[in-house]
Amino acid sequence: MLGTLARYALENVVPAPDKWPLPTLLLNVSGALLLGMLLEGLARRGDDSGHRRVLRLLLGTGVMGAFTTYSTLALEANMLLDGQHLGQALLYLGLSLIGGVMAAALGIWVAVKVFPHHGKQSRWPESRQP
Repeated sequence: MLGTLARYALENVVPAPDKWPLPTLLLNVSGALLLGMLLEGLARRGDDSGHRRVLRLLLGTGVMGAFTTYSTLALEANMLLDGQHLGQALLYLGLSLIGGVMAAALGIWVAVKVFPHHGKQSRWPESRQP
């Protein structure tokens, strides 16, 4: 419910210039950033059990799952295509997918810098320690 309410609030604050789906783009990219931070932060604190698993499911699957909206992304891309806006549809899809991957990577990087590793063994090979 919290993720859906946050998505609704953002959709009502961020304008959609010429009905271009900017609000959905921002929702999905920011959701990928937050999810990357959350999952890496939890993984750095220990194994996926107990309260970390509850947080992952509650915040990751629940809140972020309701906040992001890839079904709306598909619908809006289809609407752009139906309106004969192939270039805009490809731009929207490209920004959403590439932006989401980059945002998730940035979220992981932030979590690596912010959260110390508390596990017995690093998930990273020695040569790839961030």
